Amino acid sequence: MKRMQFIRPTEHYDQRITDIDEQICALIKSRKERSDNNPGFPSFEYISDWAAKFELYEDFLKTVFGTLFSEEHFKPMVEPTGFTKHIAVLQSIEKDEFFYTLTSIRQYNNASVITLSLDWDITTELYSNKPNHFELFIDESYDCRMTNGGSSSGHAAYNYVVSPPLPDDISGIKLEFREFSSPLKRDGTGTEIVFKVE
Repeated sequence: MKRMQFIRPTEHYDQRITDIDEQICALIKSRKERSDNNPGFPSFEYISDWAAKFELYEDFLKTVFGTLFSEEHFKPMVEPTGFTKHIAVLQSIEKDEFFYTLTSIRQYNNASVITLSLDWDITTELYSNKPNHFELFIDESYDCRMTNGGSSSGHAAYNYVVSPPLPDDISGIKLEFREFSSPLKRDGTGTEIVFKVE
């Protein structure tokens, strides 16, 4: 998702702590390296102990570790520029009474944009159990991010920016949409919608 621009909360900065802040950055890097960039989240027991030991608020530490847990969501996102063409996909998949559709891919000089559309019958109980959040996966060479989306009665659509751009000949590419219960790629539901482009 697109993030709001961060605004510095104050002009004040105590220069006497610059070396400490630099050490914090070095420790974050060491933490990533030691954990193979998969640190998880400390138990609340650890957090309670550290809060008492270092005279910090528990909720503050939870927020700090929560931010460290979701670092990948702060990676700069490519903004598509220089539209070149549409590539027809025209595929649909029906699964669990939901109808998933990919009509086309929009090509730009620096990225591709894919829109996943979902439709379902609003007269059934599924209306209250509509899908949560889908992430797009192609392969390790592509960064895929959902930028925006919305839904109304019986319909939803989500836009994904893919960089670098997909080739104009997309034959053989697999577009895999995995469902999660939240936008932070936690708690996968097991639902996967896979489009294989011929």
